[in-house]
Amino acid sequence: MKRWFLVLASTFLFAEDSFITQYEYGEMLYKNPRGIGCIHCHGKHGEGARIASYKEDGKTIVLRGPDIRKVSKEKLKRSLVKRYRVMPTYFLTDSEIGALYYFLVNREP
Repeated sequence: MKRWFLVLASTFLFAEDSFITQYEYGEMLYKNPRGIGCIHCHGKHGEGARIASYKEDGKTIVLRGPDIRKVSKEKLKRSLVKRYRVMPTYFLTDSEIGALYYFLVNREP
């Protein structure tokens, strides 16, 4: 309940201070936060996507971005601010991370 109140409150606060909604801002960040967008590895809706494939010892290895549709805001932040496996480090503000998380939670299927 508290989480939804904070999301709802931040929506109204964000919308009053800007010409763009928090959802739209989060969507823009998802598509291209700092040069390469989340969409390329995590898919259009966060479902995960194939990044690359290669052969090793005669087997095809597929590198996939994970499904992030139900990731917590804390895990999302940790993944964005420090090196995490093959994911690049993004230098996003808390506000940008909040908008990105808002988009993931409220995205249209």
